[in-house]
Amino acid sequence: MSVPFPVRVPPTDYEQLPENAKAAHDAHARIARVTNMKRTLLHSVPAFDALMTWYPLRDTVQPFLGERLTAIFAHAVSTETDCLICSTFFRRLLVQSGENPDHLRLDPWESAVVAFGRSLASTPHAVPDDTYSAVASRLSHQQIVALTAFGALMVATNVFNNALGVPLDEYLEPFRRAEARHG
Repeated sequence: MSVPFPVRVPPTDYEQLPENAKAAHDAHARIARVTNMKRTLLHSVPAFDALMTWYPLRDTVQPFLGERLTAIFAHAVSTETDCLICSTFFRRLLVQSGENPDHLRLDPWESAVVAFGRSLASTPHAVPDDTYSAVASRLSHQQIVALTAFGALMVATNVFNNALGVPLDEYLEPFRRAEARHG
């Protein structure tokens, strides 16, 4: 397992979890992989529940962005925050769909969505008007709210992983950028 920075809070051991955390683990395992991030979150079930709202937000955004652009948006946010786990997770999705994450071919709409995601990650207190307008002009209020919340939740998962030194999962290692430290 690759750990480019110190693990501050180790992932939980299933056998040591209290019953409510085991129940949360088991329910999630039925729909998705229980990763190191999720095992670390299970130290606090409310924290786990909060960040797992990522799934319904993704499911809200994907119908209007599409699967590809949703992954590119999340990758842009995660790369901007220098999160090794999340950026590598989305690199994997992009590579497995035939993309080169280091040389994406983006049309003007996709470029605007990427710029919006990067801005949420790097300057959330001051997303430039032109960056916002380029995306918001093509979305309903409901859609821009969902996209912004999805980006904000991506930032939250990125901060969680970086702050606590969550180790990269083994299955992601082949998709890691050679020069990646955190992102």
